[in-house]
Amino acid sequence: MRSSRARLAATPVALVAALAAGCASPEFTYVHDGDGRTYFKVPAVWRQIDQKALDAVLERSDPESATAQVRKQLVWSIAYDAHAQPAVQHLYGLGTSDEPFVFARVAKLLPSELDGLSLNGMRDVILPVSEEVRARAEQIPGYPLTGFELLADEVLHPGDGVRGVHVRFNYAVQGAGVQTFDLTSYLSEDGQRLSTMLVRCSAACYRERAAELDRITQSFKVKRAIG
Repeated sequence: MRSSRARLAATPVALVAALAAGCASPEFTYVHDGDGRTYFKVPAVWRQIDQKALDAVLERSDPESATAQVRKQLVWSIAYDAHAQPAVQHLYGLGTSDEPFVFARVAKLLPSELDGLSLNGMRDVILPVSEEVRARAEQIPGYPLTGFELLADEVLHPGDGVRGVHVRFNYAVQGAGVQTFDLTSYLSEDGQRLSTMLVRCSAACYRERAAELDRITQSFKVKRAIG
């Protein structure tokens, strides 16, 4: 009898615990592009960057121009910031941020770009990585990136005809100190879409949070088109 009472008394406690677990906040935000072929996850506490602010930085032209309108049809992008006050300038570590930032983009390639995008082209898609492109960039007066250090470089073959690159590198960013950038680029099996993720944090931050940031990078996937 005593055992039965104990079980009955424990039942509400167990039920409340189960309900609390079921109502717990999600650990991750799951993100995908418009057609769901490119996807990844970020910690749920990270906040999305205002899309208009992100577009303005990426476009670098009048948002109402013909170029900007074409870009809207060809490019999907999104960004998340771990900082309590998310800001698009944290993409490159500018401002007061020593928190991680994630940027992702999916671009439908123009006919002129379809002719064999090289592996170096995928490495250089956001920041100069290859020696040739870095040399050209360094000739620009006031160029804000110095002290390039290559930390990792691998060619990826995830399957289904998709190919890609993964590179991790340091740059000393003017006004922000040494920043670590982790870039993954995937070219779709039909060669028509380039999906890119860039993760950034200060070099010290990246060393301390490497396991967390690697999970985000490894969650970045591209699915083969159906049909």
